[in-house]
Amino acid sequence: MEILGVIPARYGSTRFPGKVLADICGKPMVIRVLEGISTAKKISRVLVATESQIVKKAVEASGWEAILTSEECKSGTERVGEVAKKIKADAYINIQADEPLIKGEAIDLIASALEDGEDFVSLYTSLREEEKDDPNKVKIVLNRQDYAIYFSRVPVPYRGPFFKHVGIYGYSRDGLFKYLELPPSPLELSEDLEQLRLIFHGEKIKMIKWDGKLVSVDTMEDLKLAKEVFCAEEN
Repeated sequence: MEILGVIPARYGSTRFPGKVLADICGKPMVIRVLEGISTAKKISRVLVATESQIVKKAVEASGWEAILTSEECKSGTERVGEVAKKIKADAYINIQADEPLIKGEAIDLIASALEDGEDFVSLYTSLREEEKDDPNKVKIVLNRQDYAIYFSRVPVPYRGPFFKHVGIYGYSRDGLFKYLELPPSPLELSEDLEQLRLIFHGEKIKMIKWDGKLVSVDTMEDLKLAKEVFCAEEN
């Protein structure tokens, strides 16, 4: 099965402009992501999809592959869809450019589920108590088969247990284009979470638990923490 890894890397982020090139102990964050997933065994190719020549040049200067995509893409999934129209594969994994600690083993878990026939796959992990009320840490409710029931920026379910969504998605080729044809849903617009579009329209998202060390960089404080982790490991 041919699986393409795509890292959507929008330079013009509204909340944190230039975040994907933020320096982490001497390297841009997107390069840290590329290096972290380089041990994945189940993806045939990985590239960065960006609207910015600045990002493209930075990625290529480090020896990795990048492709320019439209400034009009409203989400990472739309950017992956644009890549899929140009590069055919059996499945695609959307890898967030703000997860500098992500590892290849996590990508392989998603790839294995895609090989098993799932159309939509993502990851979740344990939620620390101090993250419970942080709207940037997305919470997830699961059914007994580990399919997603709901995602929210507020603590759900009411009394727990609480789990945190890791925003990395796997799509079969058919699943990706199915998603892109679906209209946005009220739930998605309310929570500002694109994955709720699938749940609203009755699709199933297989969730896989991975408790590797992660620092999702949504704020300057997150960036500071990511730097502390990398600098400690490299010294």
